[in-house]
Amino acid sequence: MADSILYYSTNRDLGEAAGIVPFKGKVSFREALLLGQAPDEGLFMPDRIPSLRPEEILALKNRPYTEAALLVGWSFLQGEIGKDALRRIVEDAYDYDVPLEPVTGRKFLMRLDRGPTASFKDFAARMMARLMSHFRDTGSRLNILVATSGDTGSAVGDAYRGVPGIAVTILYPRDEVSGRQKKQLDTIGQNVQAVSVEGKFDDCQDLVKQAFADPELAGLNLTSANSINFGRILPQIVYYVYAYARLAEPGEEIVFSVPSGNFGDALGCEYARRMGLPVRTLVMPTNENDEFPRFLETGLYAKISPSRACLSNAMNVGHPSNLARFFDLYGGTVDRGGRVWKRPDREEMQRRIFSVSVSDEETRRTIRRVYDAYKVVLEPHGAVGWKGLEAWLTRHGDFPLCVSLETAHPAKFPEEVQAILGIDPELPPSMRDLDGRTGEPRELAGTYKEFSGYLKKSLRGKD
Repeated sequence: MADSILYYSTNRDLGEAAGIVPFKGKVSFREALLLGQAPDEGLFMPDRIPSLRPEEILALKNRPYTEAALLVGWSFLQGEIGKDALRRIVEDAYDYDVPLEPVTGRKFLMRLDRGPTASFKDFAARMMARLMSHFRDTGSRLNILVATSGDTGSAVGDAYRGVPGIAVTILYPRDEVSGRQKKQLDTIGQNVQAVSVEGKFDDCQDLVKQAFADPELAGLNLTSANSINFGRILPQIVYYVYAYARLAEPGEEIVFSVPSGNFGDALGCEYARRMGLPVRTLVMPTNENDEFPRFLETGLYAKISPSRACLSNAMNVGHPSNLARFFDLYGGTVDRGGRVWKRPDREEMQRRIFSVSVSDEETRRTIRRVYDAYKVVLEPHGAVGWKGLEAWLTRHGDFPLCVSLETAHPAKFPEEVQAILGIDPELPPSMRDLDGRTGEPRELAGTYKEFSGYLKKSLRGKD
């Protein structure tokens, strides 16, 4: 059996810069999962990336999604969890369909909107919740902090609701989530508390990161379920492997278009490619928060603060957390504040990754055009993904096999769909009782002093 994979911090080489004491050590997956973020505010990265053999991938062709999850999960976790336990986790997590919907020719939508909260975040949250439950110390209480720009919070809350020994606090920007997203967040209940913050998603994300680095909160066993936690990234590798196995001929290359905000979803594709998946190009379209496409084009990185409010609200991120992992994979370093300490290999990035900014007006036009041409209903995030794929095809010519991700159900954005298409998207089963649910958020102004005080009063570190 191969040695277990260990995890290091993206800030390990910073020196004592900007008041950061770099974490030079390595931790197990269990430690990385339960810590969430490295002690130096860096993100945990595997010290090696396991390989998948072509025959292992192709063997999944007619197999259920859980088999792809077991293959990918076991490649990272062997030595830390038994295979039977991992199988029980993935079979419990993934009890819903993952449709690959043909749009035109061999251009597909991968519909990641069929889980219990109708968002792609269900995939990562459900597996991570079960892994945390498996690895948690008996008698301790984990307190999960989550910043959400839309769908993460409800997916995490649903995944952890009722899980013994774990409490979840979800921060969301008060004025930048849709009505249905807010209703989902506020009404989860039980061991899950929504916190409405006056500010942007980046403000919510900064509050969470400050809390993790605050020694006064060390006794609360804080951890993350955002994509700063590698436990969120690992499950997001799976659906790229699954889609390729289902659609591709042996050895054929594929293009994935991944609407990108905090970059965790796209990072799953990057890892899948490095594990051996024949990905021709990773397309990473953003909304009008265009800091990454500008960096690829010019080599200059500047975060957008405050982030721009766009239709695709879950992507309203002015400095993606997972950019630190992308930089690290390409030989660079960028910190939490957006300062670049070491430049990545931009030429190699440009060879592997294509990114373009999609305006709100282009998003609306794409929803209209795709519906008129193919009778496919996209929501704003999926429309950004599809437009990004079109932009790549325009620049590089047609490509046989392409998959664009639909990351949320159109029924989460009824006002926009109605305004653009004149139809009301049918609610998925998971949302049909939403209007009858009750619950209220805790409202905070958004200062760290107020937030840390709230945590000290509300959370405990032991059962």
